[in-house]
Amino acid sequence: MESKIEVIQLDYQGKKITLIPTAHVSKESVQLTQETIDAIKPDSICVELDKDRYNSLIDPVRYRNTDISKIIREKKVFMMLVNVILSNFQKRIAQQLGSKSGQEMMVGIEKARELNANLILADRNVSITFKRIWANLRFSDKFKLASLLMTSVIEDEKITEEDLMALQKKDMLSAALDEVSKQFPNITEVLVDERDRYLAHKIKNAPGENIVAILGAAHTINIPRYIEMDYDIAKLDEIPEKKKASKLVGWIIPIIIVSLILMSFKLDTSIGLQQLKSWILINGSLSALGVLLCRGNIISILTAFAAAPITSLNPLLAAGWFAGLVEARILKPTVADFDSLSDDLNTLKGFVSNKVTRILLVVVFANLGSTIGTFVSGLGIVKAIFNLI
Repeated sequence: MESKIEVIQLDYQGKKITLIPTAHVSKESVQLTQETIDAIKPDSICVELDKDRYNSLIDPVRYRNTDISKIIREKKVFMMLVNVILSNFQKRIAQQLGSKSGQEMMVGIEKARELNANLILADRNVSITFKRIWANLRFSDKFKLASLLMTSVIEDEKITEEDLMALQKKDMLSAALDEVSKQFPNITEVLVDERDRYLAHKIKNAPGENIVAILGAAHTINIPRYIEMDYDIAKLDEIPEKKKASKLVGWIIPIIIVSLILMSFKLDTSIGLQQLKSWILINGSLSALGVLLCRGNIISILTAFAAAPITSLNPLLAAGWFAGLVEARILKPTVADFDSLSDDLNTLKGFVSNKVTRILLVVVFANLGSTIGTFVSGLGIVKAIFNLI
């Protein structure tokens, strides 16, 4: 298929900036990148990567050293799941096209070394992008987003030439979240527009007079306009803090539940014992069920059951953390489990069978079960109190 994409030439305050629009899994993009850099011999080469994605690209087996327990303790489970899913999406498309994902970025990296040019990692850290998206979603939307991402894992659609041309109109992150963007239009600002401004700032401030930027084609639409503007990109790196109201709700709900249980004891001891029992059984059972659905170990299931009724009363704790740490200690993922991630993620069975993703799922589903259990048992306690009054 002949490439119809052409480079974009810009002049900015004495600098000559060349934007190379690419599809991140296209062989034509690799050729276009190489030919453009060879012709220009730029002072700086900007690539649409952040530090983490750069490290993953130049050292694809570094993930073998991932400490799952550390990921859980640092509350980065969801982010790791997202990264695993996005990485699998890109590899799957690349395999269907007979290419290698991120190869045009590797060309830029190697050419920077060959020409002794400055290499600029111009994109915002993907975890910050997702945290900013996450902060703008309601609880119901967060659940829906998580479901869509999980569903995307087992999709196995073959890519056509038309699909490739569509990919050339958007970057890989946006393409992977295409369905998500349709259902949550408000995330486009964070996913595309903010990153356009971030990339534009990095590109125009790159050292030298000749600058080449290798970008997903979608970014080349608005970046020429943003390059002419001034703005504070530090704000685009900020992770929105939880609103005070949100923090208060996290403590108010447990306080209300404890108060209602104590009230039921005061009104009728037997009813109080019944409500306490219901709280433990419903909350613990639903959290344990979440672990069971992920084929978690029996000890992890029991851990979720025991932890959920307690952690649900403390917003700083989560049942999934405890169940996940136990599961990680039992499964002890090996290098082979990390190496087989790409193949295992192509089916739901493989996703659950792989030790790495199973641990991550245990954390997520134990927490989900505990959250549902809190609302179900909490409503039951409220109903019982009203009946007593």
